[in-house]
Amino acid sequence: MLQKIAQESGFHENYVKEAGEYAPGGFLASAFSHPNSGPNNADYLWKIQYRIISELAEKGPCVIVGRCADYILRDKADCLRVFIHADLKFRAERIVQEYGERAESPEQRLKDKDKRRAAYHRFYTDMKWGHAQNYDLTLNSGTLGIRQCVNIIKGLY
Repeated sequence: MLQKIAQESGFHENYVKEAGEYAPGGFLASAFSHPNSGPNNADYLWKIQYRIISELAEKGPCVIVGRCADYILRDKADCLRVFIHADLKFRAERIVQEYGERAESPEQRLKDKDKRRAAYHRFYTDMKWGHAQNYDLTLNSGTLGIRQCVNIIKGLY
């Protein structure tokens, strides 16, 4: 999906990946844009992302992780919206195992990412990221394990 968004937008895939975690606004956006200049890059990417997610869901079964898909597909009857969560300790241990990065504390990295994801989600959807009422199912991967979360979801289809 990131490749498709990058291809259609003309932006580099890494830019598209990062832009999905930052809400428009803040110092950099205000420093490089004018209030009367119209939509910014993030708004442009949002429209492309919205369309691509909608098209993918119409074509048939698919799994879309993040990107406000819970909101974009909120009115689609045959869509299962799932939020997978875990406590900070479990997530920090997992990112060190999976990605091996320790440039800064994994807990702080996760807190920062969660803050950016929540701001992005709130900006484009006016909904709170991670709130159970926005999903059909929430699963705790720290308690259940990732494999069991996958099995539960697969078992519903």
